[in-house]
Amino acid sequence: MIVLGIETSCDDTAAAVVRDGREILSSVVRSQDAVHAEFGGVVPELASRNHVANVLPVVREALERADLDLDGLEGVAATQGPGLIGSLLVGLEFAKALARARSLPLAAVHHLDGHLSAAQLGPELVLPHPHVGLVVSGGHSSLFEVHRPGVYSLLGATRDDAAGEAFDKAAKMLGLGYPGGRQIAELAGNGDPGAVRFPRALPAPDTLDYSFSGLKTAFRRQLEERGRPADGSAALQDLAASFQEAVVDALLTKALLALEQTGHRALVLAGGVAANQRLRQAARDRLWDAGCEVILPPVELCTDNAAMIAVAGERKLVSGEWAGADAEASARVPL
Repeated sequence: MIVLGIETSCDDTAAAVVRDGREILSSVVRSQDAVHAEFGGVVPELASRNHVANVLPVVREALERADLDLDGLEGVAATQGPGLIGSLLVGLEFAKALARARSLPLAAVHHLDGHLSAAQLGPELVLPHPHVGLVVSGGHSSLFEVHRPGVYSLLGATRDDAAGEAFDKAAKMLGLGYPGGRQIAELAGNGDPGAVRFPRALPAPDTLDYSFSGLKTAFRRQLEERGRPADGSAALQDLAASFQEAVVDALLTKALLALEQTGHRALVLAGGVAANQRLRQAARDRLWDAGCEVILPPVELCTDNAAMIAVAGERKLVSGEWAGADAEASARVPL
């Protein structure tokens, strides 16, 4: 089945064509980083307006790269939520109109289902089921038990800030550019992760939840007490590396605890923060030591993209879970 996926949950406008839930025929992502950089974060109204301008040319480009026209499509999938409601509306309503005009089945996809499904892209990969899935992004830090494709149980989630949000807030406190997570990671690459001891919240084994608000507060107090290190200094690199290590350690400690409690031996790491190289390497090392497997989608499939939406959508379409004209975007929807 050849499915067109459309993703507009936040500030990236994406479209992709995927065949049989495995083979990416095309994947196009148009970033809005330059639009939001001066504000230090995503401005929802600007994101929505730019999606309106971008969605048609991005879809056209995805079809051209796949060497297809609309007649070659067998289904359409779009993100239904969660996300920014104005952004979601643009992609979902466009997909509904296209599906209706071309008499194509439509799938409304949960954004996190897309992230967890991205790991199955690739003709040779066979995911072990059940397994544990960790989705880490600017809006989510959640652990799931993945019973089989599309069937999930929530094990734990953030009680306050998500890991990606913590990265962005720390970068903003340092006066770095946007997006902040990338700036922190670049600085941290040459720093000492043990230079500053930041707290790890919720260390007790009786919960699989996360909390990053206390870490953010500790980071701010560090700056207030010691001042901001000079640009280009080793102290600035050490500060970034120590903060990054605290986030990575907290994420993987709970992930390993989830594996222990469920008895599963494989972890899928997904979401935008899963593109962080320190997190990827630490996951390989720590899961190897624990005798477990870690599945890491390619970096370009960790950040928001439409190929993952097409994969999850294809599963829904094959099983008959078609969305109708009454499908509504939702800023908050459980998986």
